[in-house]
Amino acid sequence: MQASFPGVVISGSGLFRPADVITNDELVTAFNAYADRQNALHADAIAAGTHQALTHSSVEFIEKASGIRQRFVLEKSGVLDPARMYPRFEPRGDDQLSLMAEIAVDAARQALADAGVSGEQVDAVICASANMQRAYPAMAIEIQQALGARGFGFDMNVACSSATFAIEQATNALRCGTARCVVVVNPEITSAHLEWRDRDCHFIFGDVCTALVLQRSDEVPSGRGFEVLGTQLVTQFSNNIRNNFGFMNRAEDRDPKDRDLTFYQEGRKVFKEVVPMAAAHIEAHLAALSLAPAQVRRFWLHQANQGMNQLVIKKLVGADAGSEVAPLILDRYANTASAGSVIAFHEYRGDLQAGDLGVICSFGAGYSIGSVVVRKR
Repeated sequence: MQASFPGVVISGSGLFRPADVITNDELVTAFNAYADRQNALHADAIAAGTHQALTHSSVEFIEKASGIRQRFVLEKSGVLDPARMYPRFEPRGDDQLSLMAEIAVDAARQALADAGVSGEQVDAVICASANMQRAYPAMAIEIQQALGARGFGFDMNVACSSATFAIEQATNALRCGTARCVVVVNPEITSAHLEWRDRDCHFIFGDVCTALVLQRSDEVPSGRGFEVLGTQLVTQFSNNIRNNFGFMNRAEDRDPKDRDLTFYQEGRKVFKEVVPMAAAHIEAHLAALSLAPAQVRRFWLHQANQGMNQLVIKKLVGADAGSEVAPLILDRYANTASAGSVIAFHEYRGDLQAGDLGVICSFGAGYSIGSVVVRKR
C-alpha cells in the first residue's frame, strides 16, 4: 500500500531591502579612485614590470558583463571609500540581536503577515545563506526566538542554491509530519564577502533577505498560495566559484586580506558549464512530473547574470530573460546569492491564475542546482 503524504503550500513571502543603494556610477568612481591610488603607490614596480597595474572599470563594462545597474547594501560609505572598499558594521554584544538575524526577522515577519500566520504557529526555522555571520549558535535558533516560534531551527549553506535546497528540507519536514509550518529565511549580506577591489567581480553582489512560509495544504485556505508539486536537487563539485574564509585560517597563519578569503570565481568557465546543466536539470525535473517546459507560465531563475538567464530560458522555451516568462530583478538588486530566485518569485507571482505552473530555480557554487515546481492554487 502506497503511503499518502500531505500536500505542501508556499503560503507567504517577504523581502527585506536595505535603504542604501549603490549605482554603477558611484561604484565605478570609487573603484577607479582606488585603482589610481594603488597604481601610484606601486608606480616604480609597475614601471619595472614586477607589479601589474590596475585597470579602470566602467559603467558600460558592468552592464554589458552582467545586466546589473545598481545594488542595495546595508552600508555604503565603507564600500565607496577608496582607502577601505568594504562596509563598516558596528560590532554588537552577545546580548543584542545580530545583524543577520535582524534582517531575517524583518523578512520573516513580512512573510508571516502575507501568509496570515503568527510566529507562535511556526515550528521550524531554516536559515539558508551563502555565508553565515558566525559558526554558532545557529542563526536560525536566534531568529526562531525573535519570532516567538516553537520547535527547532538550523542553518544550512549550499551557496547560491541555499534557498531551493532549504525549500526541499521544509517540504520534507511538512510531508513527514515533523513540522506543520516552516519559515525559510535567506539573509544575504554579500557586501561583507565580496572583493570590491577586484575589477572582474566588484559589481556583482547586493544585500537583501528573503523569507518564505511553507505549510501543510490542509491548513491553508483554498485558493491561497502555491502548491509544491516537486523539488529536485543536484550537486557536482567544482572549484570555479569559491571562498576559503573559515575558522581554520587563523591556525594556518593566513593574512586575513588574502584574495581567496573573499568571493572569487572563474566566470567564463562558470557560464559555459552551468547554463547547460541548469537547463537540463529543469527539463528533467519537469519530465519527472510529466510536464513540459512549454506548460510553465513563469520561471523564477537564479539572478546572477542576464546572459546566463537568457541562454537558460532560450534553451527551455525560446523566451527572453526579462520577459513575463522569466522576469529579471538583478538589474535593480544585483546578484543576491540564494535570495535572487525568491525575490523574483516574491515580486512576480501576483498575476498568476489558479492552475498556472511555475519553477523556482537556483544555481551556484558547488556546483549546486535546486528546482521547485509549483502550481497556483
